[in-house]
Amino acid sequence: MATPAFIGRKPELDILRDLWASPKAELLILYGRRRVGKTRLFTYWIETDGPRALYWVAEPSSAHDQLSSFSQALFNFLNPQAPAPDDFTYASWAQAFQQLAQAAQTERLAVVLDEFTYLLAVDAGIAGTLQNMWDQRLQGTQLFLAISGSHLGMMERHLLSYQAPLYGRATARLNLLPLPFANTKLHFPNFRADERVALYAMLGGVPAYWGNVRTHLSIDQNLRRLFLERDALLKDEPRLLLQDFISELNNYVAILRAIAEGRRTPKEIARQAGLPDKHVPAYLAKLQETGFVERHVPVTAESATRLGRHYITDPFLRFYFRFLARRQSQLALGVQDKALAEIKRHLLDFIGTHTWEELCREWLLRAGARARLPFLPDQVGSVWARQAQIDVVGINTMEKTLILGECKWSPRTQDQDVLETLVAKTGSFVPSEGKWRVYYVGFARVGWTTAAQGYAARVTKLDLNGPNWRVTGMRLLDLDQVDADLGAWTP
Repeated sequence: MATPAFIGRKPELDILRDLWASPKAELLILYGRRRVGKTRLFTYWIETDGPRALYWVAEPSSAHDQLSSFSQALFNFLNPQAPAPDDFTYASWAQAFQQLAQAAQTERLAVVLDEFTYLLAVDAGIAGTLQNMWDQRLQGTQLFLAISGSHLGMMERHLLSYQAPLYGRATARLNLLPLPFANTKLHFPNFRADERVALYAMLGGVPAYWGNVRTHLSIDQNLRRLFLERDALLKDEPRLLLQDFISELNNYVAILRAIAEGRRTPKEIARQAGLPDKHVPAYLAKLQETGFVERHVPVTAESATRLGRHYITDPFLRFYFRFLARRQSQLALGVQDKALAEIKRHLLDFIGTHTWEELCREWLLRAGARARLPFLPDQVGSVWARQAQIDVVGINTMEKTLILGECKWSPRTQDQDVLETLVAKTGSFVPSEGKWRVYYVGFARVGWTTAAQGYAARVTKLDLNGPNWRVTGMRLLDLDQVDADLGAWTP
């Protein structure tokens, strides 16, 4: 895949720089999904800051080849004028780590061991070897050691869990997340905001996927090229992502399809996937461990609730399992036009239901943190009951404040009735205990009618208060404003 321009990642770069500036030994464990930019983060930091650093990436090879490769890289780094012969290798990883200790004894040295899980796959004992060397030698040096890997299951078992040999040794842990939507403006400056939202709905914030978008092509043309052609670049990505956690994919794929098609409860998911009810909770728990699936509950729920709903949180997987997973045979026969037409027919609702709501909730969090709202929510999510649902909700239980938001992705300007419907739902979701203040936010892709704006301006003067809540105001936004704010507020 093409290497995208380096954008964003200021907080992560600041972490690397702080660890490098530390006067003591530091051990960073960095992890994240495939293609999220772990390697690029390290190489960019080394290229731009110029630390004394050795970057080495493991490959899927034998234990002997891995040790030999690292041995030669380390020897050549320490002896640039006299490179090692082709057959050179240290006798063991312990000896190689001993050389690291000597090299960092009196001078700061950064060493990045990338794709460390390839080492673990052929030599699980290397984590214990590193733990022993860290305890005995390395932590007394000026070494900044960074270990990175994409196979999150192995990273958890061997490095992060309580039972892992290196547990408690890491001085920093960093889960490298996908880039936020705001960074699309830097990477795709020629696309409109709504086009960038569509790309984000399909690709999420994965830099490697962004690097394969051709900005001189339309969104439809990019969709066809990336997903629908016989040799589509991203065709095998879902399988590769899931295989980092799961060996037998069939039942998990069926569950992901069911969730992507709108089934939310274990019973609904089991029925759609054709699986016994009793087995589905275990599958869902495993998918929640991966971070690709989450169980949401109403943000105003006052206690444990059975109203939980399951969602695919990774936009790329969500898009794939909603639109493409069942079409692979069709696409293999070259039937692309029909698939594209079907995706376009449902894409508006798909974006409105998922990506647009998520961006509006992100706006609410960031706006509250920057005092751009009358209340600071300590939780942001959504709420639902049998009769009603509200897309964006911010709640502060200590202050008894509630922010309720409505999201519309329609290409039409939204009218006053949308806001009236939102206000009418309030009584169904205000907690029963205490006196609450309620504020409303309306999010509409292309904006609001004059009547809607007038309603928002006078909402506090209308007789809309409930028995234990009162209206304090309303704000209306469109996509351009949300886009501009997120761009300004995202580091």
